[in-house]
Amino acid sequence: MTTPVLFLSYYFPPLGGAGVQRSAKFVRYLPELGFTPTVVAGPAEGRGRWEPTDQVLAGEIPAGIEVFRPGATPAGLGGSSRLTRLVGGLSPWSTWWQAALLATAREAACAHPPEVILATLSPFEGLTSALQLGDELERPVVADLRDPWALDEVQVYPTAWHRARERRRMGGQLARCAAVIMNTPEARRAALDAFGLDPARVHCITNGYDAEDFEGSRRERSDDRFRIVHTGYLHTARALAHARRSPMQRRFGGELCPVDFRGRSHLFLLQAIEALARRDADLAGKVELRLVGMTSPADREAARASAVANQVTELGYQDHHASVSELVNADLCFLPMHALPPGHRARIVPGKTYEYLASGRPILAAVPEGDARDFVVAAGGGDVVDPLDVEAIASALEARLRAAPEFPRDLSAQVTRFERRALTERLSEVLRQACAVTRSRNSKIA
Repeated sequence: MTTPVLFLSYYFPPLGGAGVQRSAKFVRYLPELGFTPTVVAGPAEGRGRWEPTDQVLAGEIPAGIEVFRPGATPAGLGGSSRLTRLVGGLSPWSTWWQAALLATAREAACAHPPEVILATLSPFEGLTSALQLGDELERPVVADLRDPWALDEVQVYPTAWHRARERRRMGGQLARCAAVIMNTPEARRAALDAFGLDPARVHCITNGYDAEDFEGSRRERSDDRFRIVHTGYLHTARALAHARRSPMQRRFGGELCPVDFRGRSHLFLLQAIEALARRDADLAGKVELRLVGMTSPADREAARASAVANQVTELGYQDHHASVSELVNADLCFLPMHALPPGHRARIVPGKTYEYLASGRPILAAVPEGDARDFVVAAGGGDVVDPLDVEAIASALEARLRAAPEFPRDLSAQVTRFERRALTERLSEVLRQACAVTRSRNSKIA
């Protein structure tokens, strides 16, 4: 006897990317743990750079899992207008998604009545629809936050009022959930501090890696280049735009704390390779920077403008198997994050972090204080430097270039705790608890 779960996830195969992997792997392994997911997902056709297609992930969904979709996104739906952002309203797209999600979820629930509803977010607007459906069906809702919503330091609002307004909405909706899942320890602490939620109902389940994805991958290198690999997105355009904000914009208080987004790019790594070339051209000449993922015009322009542009290879989006192969064949995995003021810990961990750790290859982590830094250090995964410190990045790179080639390290418990099957087992425990509380409440009412 299995427990039926209504699994709400806008990002789902055949879309690709880190957010999709979390949903896809949960759905893949939940049936092994006594749960049968019925999925309600967004349109199968991606909307550009942020929604690439990945047929490898699509092929991992177990046979028999039914996926309900609302159909294609209506033409002409855009993001928030300037006026909508200022008044704090929903964009046309968000309004459509809330209605489409609720209608499609009702259809799915009619076909497969659930015991529990799991909503993985973002888009965060989807939690409104999940809670409404939960009320209608008298079923518990579990919110799985892939990012910490209004508590996210990388989210910049027009003003402090807008952030406070979204924070109130977040707190009110999370209070109605049977359980809340944050995806980093720091995000869980922030949610508990912000909203006074019952700690027993607020859990941490990180992103992770699938051991099976690495089993068939092996190092296949015949060149003498020193490969630095970065997978996923760079944020050069956003970083440059944020750096150009006027003093007036900064005074409006839309930031949780002052953030320098330039670290979430390859800008300082390129400068570090250039600095190393000025010291030892032959040594720096061995470096090849491989960018695996959807790049923007600003990302490409930054590489072209660099003095080491001929050492940068842009591979574009690769399916998940190819991306894992790039990591296994790397000499160094580059993990960049934004910079934060002293005393502030990052509340997010890039999804790539866990697969970097699982690859067994050295990591150059240009990250602030926070869980990402803690995870790399605990695993003995590589070098940790401040995100904006070009000299520290160059020195760490030089030391790696001069050292003997490093064999893949064995994966310690500090890495294997992030394996997807183990994470899904923790999710199954949260779902069971949510169902048990609801059943107990209903029996008392009866």
